Amino acid sequence: METIDKASNYAHEAVDKIASASHQAADTLDQKSEQLKTAEQRIVKNCQVYIRDNPVTALGIAVASGFLLSRLLSSR
Repeated sequence: METIDKASNYAHEAVDKIASASHQAADTLDQKSEQLKTAEQRIVKNCQVYIRDNPVTALGIAVASGFLLSRLLSSR
């Protein structure tokens, strides 16, 4: 019986460690997700401001990007 009790205790400890690690991983993922959302919102806002302040330049960048993408994709 003592061997079974020891094995049971080891199993419970292992499960507790795994549960703790998974909770920490989930918390970290939640934090990183929020950071990414904030960064995305900031980048979109910066792009909107740039386009509003420089519409001709933004149009030129869009046309040049479209041209380059079409050349890259058509060569394949």
